[in-house]
Amino acid sequence: MRFVDEARITVRSGRGGKGSVSFLREKYRPFGGPDGGDGGRGGSVILVADPQVGTLLDYRFVKVHAAEDGHGGTGTHKNGKAGEDLVVRLPVGTVVTDEATGELVCDLSTPGQEFVVAKGGRGGLGNMNFATSTNQAPRYSQPGEDAVERQLSLTLKLLADVGLVGFPNAGKSTLISRLSSAKPKIADYPFTTLTPNLGIVRTADEANFVLADIPGIIEGASEGAGLGHQFLRHIERVFAIAVLVDVSPEPSRHPLTDYETLMNELEKYSPALLEKPRILVLTKNDLPDTDAAREDLEALAEREGIPFFVISAVRGDGLKELGYALQAIVDLGRKAGYRGAPPEDVIDGGIERGALGEGALPPIDGDLDQM
Repeated sequence: MRFVDEARITVRSGRGGKGSVSFLREKYRPFGGPDGGDGGRGGSVILVADPQVGTLLDYRFVKVHAAEDGHGGTGTHKNGKAGEDLVVRLPVGTVVTDEATGELVCDLSTPGQEFVVAKGGRGGLGNMNFATSTNQAPRYSQPGEDAVERQLSLTLKLLADVGLVGFPNAGKSTLISRLSSAKPKIADYPFTTLTPNLGIVRTADEANFVLADIPGIIEGASEGAGLGHQFLRHIERVFAIAVLVDVSPEPSRHPLTDYETLMNELEKYSPALLEKPRILVLTKNDLPDTDAAREDLEALAEREGIPFFVISAVRGDGLKELGYALQAIVDLGRKAGYRGAPPEDVIDGGIERGALGEGALPPIDGDLDQM
């Protein structure tokens, strides 16, 4: 299935049914009077955050979504049937904006969350409602209210707890495959990962977090180069960012410059991303020449005040420690109830902007299932 995270659709509510103009005509009741019923209300368009929906693919092909019109009233005081509501099921994490005004309509960030995006028109009153002592035979009724039509822009932002960022082939897919049950495609060529991958990391019976593997970011990603710009939106909601660097065989690259490039691209895309807690991870410790880069990265992490880990996803080196550290950050974020930059009370409680304060990685009981 293609991963589609943007779509534009038109939604239209149902028009209210027309009120009826009718007069009672029955044997032995020559003065029955007006008996026109009311029109039924039009159906509404309701957006629902559905955990079973993973992408916006369906909405690339079905552009118009309309609820049912209300039925008109009839004689003998019979009201028209209300139109059926239309439920539009969207992935959790979908941000809906109005195409005409650019205003945020709703943010479907909670499973089961509902939002009435286009309310159905009210049904018109039948002539039975207008009879008075001076106007006992009204020959008019109300039309139903018009439908509401809106053009909407849908943008999916995955609700992961931790985002993995790094250059292509930095080991993100291998890491998520070892920490969780996710099975991303893994190969030895760049841009193997073409869509974000999600995996649930369980560090204890009651402790877990969602890890997102974001396709490789390269220099110029914030301006549209590579795949990074397309998927950078998916780390806007994470509690923390794990920056993965490795010793590349390319002579022009070094883990230090890779880290600086990644930070530069994140800042260009959104300065708020640098305010999130982050961890620096040197991957592929099983390969030669890693020790030389380790000292430089340790010094960098110390200067920036961020935790530093050295791992080998192939051999399993350092994975437990990394998993526990990420769980600790996520627990702090959940406790504070934020998914953006940490608020001041969280910072005072142990998290610094862009880093973690000393002692902010408490031990977690339990064990990673996959280790």
